[in-house]
Amino acid sequence: MHRPGQAARQHLESARRTVAGFLGASATEIVFTSGGTEANNLAILGMVRGLPCARKHVVTTPIEHPSVLECVRQLGREGVDVSVVDAADIEQTLREETVLVSVMHANNETGAIHPVREVAAFVGRRRQGGQTIYLHSDGVQAAGKIPVDVRELGVDLYSLSAHKVFAPKGVGALYVRKGTPLRGIQYGGRHERERRAGTENVPAAMAFARAVELSDGAATLERLRDNFETALLKRLPWVEMNGAGQERLPNTSNVLFRGISGEGLVIALDLQNMAVSTGAACSSGSIEPSHVLLAMGRSREEARSSVRFSFGRYNTAAEIAALVDATAKAAEKLRKEEKLLAG
Repeated sequence: MHRPGQAARQHLESARRTVAGFLGASATEIVFTSGGTEANNLAILGMVRGLPCARKHVVTTPIEHPSVLECVRQLGREGVDVSVVDAADIEQTLREETVLVSVMHANNETGAIHPVREVAAFVGRRRQGGQTIYLHSDGVQAAGKIPVDVRELGVDLYSLSAHKVFAPKGVGALYVRKGTPLRGIQYGGRHERERRAGTENVPAAMAFARAVELSDGAATLERLRDNFETALLKRLPWVEMNGAGQERLPNTSNVLFRGISGEGLVIALDLQNMAVSTGAACSSGSIEPSHVLLAMGRSREEARSSVRFSFGRYNTAAEIAALVDATAKAAEKLRKEEKLLAG
């Protein structure tokens, strides 16, 4: 009740209103979290565990972020029926006991945008028919890169991470549509309207809101990405773009350098102070190829030969040109070395 506490509360609620406006939501529908992983855990575990249904079934896709897939696996260990299917097969997979569908808005490795609106439409029809069923979407990669209006999307829960919009790491948010019976998965306080126990990170929430205010759209990112892909294909006509032909985020290119090691290319570019990756940051250190590319039909060898390039608002045309040149030279060198080793 003291003035410093009231001031902190005012800052927190102001940040909440800003983040809510960013999504087309109301402030009471925003729960601040420690990031996208916690938001996904809260959405999936909090929804499914909190529903009183005798039998429960959850549907998701094989290209989801590990923080979604691991939650679903945990629910399976708790006795929940789980189906992991392609987005195109979700509607046919729904049952009377399906309580939650989780489909990401945009993929973190390929940038592919997924049909969340279409999924929301048939989930909504099921609910209108009396079924207890909800839709969650991991929007960590999408928000800030493409316009997001949660009401227009038709989702019940939507996850965000602040560092994806240039705010500090360690804060995120979960949109919870009014009336959605989410139960908290942490205990020890009545914070965030009893949906997330624990002292709120007020400075981080304020930074999140400020970053949202500074978000300036994706036109520049799309030009950088397209220029990179066009120039790289001109230099290396033998490479392929994973996800080409799909609607994609404006900032992501996932490139298959057939016949060379993706890790070798990452190391070669790192030596020139260029940071790229062979998969998701949350999978760093894994010796397994990308589960996303495998689910898309790529072989293990092809997945290991793929590299993700991500662009941000502070990148310049000159940096893109330098990246193309460095990538082309390193890839050609690695390809020659691989051919020599193959004999």
